[in-house]
Amino acid sequence: MTFQGSINIAMKIPTAQFDQTVAFYRDVLGLPAEDVTGTEIASGVARSVGVEFGPNKLWLDEVPNYSRADVWLELSADDLPAAMEHLAAAGITARDELEPLPDTMRAHWIANPAGVVHLVAQRSSSG
Repeated sequence: MTFQGSINIAMKIPTAQFDQTVAFYRDVLGLPAEDVTGTEIASGVARSVGVEFGPNKLWLDEVPNYSRADVWLELSADDLPAAMEHLAAAGITARDELEPLPDTMRAHWIANPAGVVHLVAQRSSSG
């Protein structure tokens, strides 16, 4: 069983800071950005903009009930059940109450000891 960092990074942003944060990445830094609001976005997310962040995708998610920004990371595992067992043995438990996942997604939320949220997703056989 192995872990890999994945391409997705989510920044959960309070409503009062969302437009300025999007403008920073899109207008100030000039990074390509696509508003995906109106498509299937995560429950609890009001608006979402995907930003090309080098080889990564930075998701800027407006979360109205947040008081400060929070960064969430994604990991992939070649064997999700074994990965979750490994994490549990190290005292890291699933935190799936944090945000609902689509029924078709094989993944779990966890948090590192500092409280940073990570999505641990089953890696596809193609990589």
